[in-house]
Amino acid sequence: MVQALNSAMDVMMARDDTVVVFGEDVGYFGGVFRCTEGLQRKYGPDRAFDTPIAEAGILATAIGMGVYGLRPVVEIQFADYIYPATDQLVSTAARLRYRSAGEFTAPITVRTPCGGGIFGGQTHSQSPEAIFTHVCGLKTVIPSNPYDAKGLLISAIEDDDPVIFLEPKRLYNGPFNGHHDQPVTPWTEHPAGEVPDGHYTIPLSKASVVRPGEDVTVLTYGTMVHVAMAAVAESGVDAEVVDLRTLVPVDIDTIVASVTKTGRCAIVHEATRTSGFGAELSALVQENCFYSLEAPIVRVTGWDTPYPHSLEWEYFPGPRRVAEGLRRAMEG
Repeated sequence: MVQALNSAMDVMMARDDTVVVFGEDVGYFGGVFRCTEGLQRKYGPDRAFDTPIAEAGILATAIGMGVYGLRPVVEIQFADYIYPATDQLVSTAARLRYRSAGEFTAPITVRTPCGGGIFGGQTHSQSPEAIFTHVCGLKTVIPSNPYDAKGLLISAIEDDDPVIFLEPKRLYNGPFNGHHDQPVTPWTEHPAGEVPDGHYTIPLSKASVVRPGEDVTVLTYGTMVHVAMAAVAESGVDAEVVDLRTLVPVDIDTIVASVTKTGRCAIVHEATRTSGFGAELSALVQENCFYSLEAPIVRVTGWDTPYPHSLEWEYFPGPRRVAEGLRRAMEG
């Protein structure tokens, strides 16, 4: 995943000299997770550079660059620290095209690692995606594998609107299925770990059915795609697993087609339950698939607490909890 993200930025910097990469430690050091490693050496300190620890300033600078014709790709070192930049994202970047009647745009891509599973505690494990899906004018993307990550990131950089690109940090080195007590599987042993060289894109509006099924639809994204697949195997439920990939704009057509077929729906995400993106998904399914539903919609999520350090795996929606959710959906 790290190499795929690095490749996407490398491809775009080579193709378009308006693309610049910056953030805390992303230049000389190559990023805390090494996603930008080598870019400064290749393209110079004017196009890949470090910034002060000032998230609001990073985004304010990116907006100015975007207005004047550049395509900034900024990294917020952890999603937990994006909140100081929320005003710039919500009040300026998201509304710039609208308030200027299309005269100006903010073609900004904001990369940031999210989610838990690394014992990062409450300040390095949050999943704030729902906050940004609420804001008109922002697009929100969360890949689940290296192939998608590269194609989606290139699409995000090429997009003329601001894109929040959340990267599940637990997936940087392999497809994590939620079993923390088992050996880590590398991406080299997973089909989606094969990433083509060069330029390719994945639309910021198209979900992927990663497992066809007949009994229940699982709507999920990011790390939880792999957890859901493990839960399906362990529960024996013939579930159809839909990887949303892009939360805004969401692929409502794929959602409706799947739920209409199965008649049941389970929604899985790592973020807290209350006002999480699963609540919006539940409403969309209810509004569009009411006459097809044979049971109440089930949500399996994180708890409404800060992410605990010592009780990481009680918070993380692992395969056992997801499998129980699938069974509830079948019994409802």
